[in-house]
Amino acid sequence: MVETPQRRRPVQQRDRLPRSVPILAAVVAVLLIVKGILVLVGWPLKPEEPSQMQLEIPSWIDQQLLPVNPYSRPGTPLEEINGVVVHYVGNPGTTASQNRNYFAGLAQQTQEPYTSVSSHFLIGLEGEILQIVPLDEISYCSYPRNGDTVAIECCHPDDTGAFTPETYESLLRLVRWLMDECHLDTSQILRHYDVVGKECPRYFVQNPESWDTFLTDLENLEKVNLGE
Repeated sequence: MVETPQRRRPVQQRDRLPRSVPILAAVVAVLLIVKGILVLVGWPLKPEEPSQMQLEIPSWIDQQLLPVNPYSRPGTPLEEINGVVVHYVGNPGTTASQNRNYFAGLAQQTQEPYTSVSSHFLIGLEGEILQIVPLDEISYCSYPRNGDTVAIECCHPDDTGAFTPETYESLLRLVRWLMDECHLDTSQILRHYDVVGKECPRYFVQNPESWDTFLTDLENLEKVNLGE
C-alpha cells in the first residue's frame, strides 16, 4: 500500500528587514567612530567663528608687514589676545620706519648670537602707526606673554623715554581701539615692566603717576572719537 504523503503546514516566515537597513546601520556606526576620533584629536567639526584677531585694520594704521622669518616674524599663531603690552624702542631719535627696517633686517642673520625681536605695532615720533606683524601671529617682544598679548613699540626723542604729544595721542588711539575690538579693560593694558620688571617703557616706569594718567585717559577716550 502506497502511503500518501502528509501535507506539511506552511512554515510562517518572519518578516525580514530590507537589505539596505544593516548597511545603513554599519555606515552610521563607522561615522560615529570617525567623529569620536576627530573629537579626540581636536579636529573642528564645524566652522569656527571669526576670532578676535581677525580684525579689520582701520585706515589710520599703515600696514608694512615684515617678511616671515625665524627672528622677527616666525608666523606662529596667536591663539588669543588677553592684553596689550606697551614698550619704548630704547633708541632715542629713531623713527618708526628705521625700527621697522631693523626688525626686517634680522631675517638676514647668518652668525650667532642671533637676535629675535619685533612687535605688532610701531608708533613714530610724529604719531604715525605701522603694523608690522599680523594680529593672528605672535611677535617677539613681551616674553613670556608673547603667546597672548599684542606688543606696541613707541619711538621717543631722547634718553628720558618720554613720548612726543603725537606719539602719546596715537598710543591712546591704538590701545583704545584694541581694547574695544578685543573686549579688554585697563587692567589688561601693561608696561613691559609689569611683565618682566624691565625698565620699559622708561618714562612710564620712572614716573608711575604718568602711567596712571595714561590709563585714566584710556578710560575717558570714547570709541566715537576713534573714527577713520
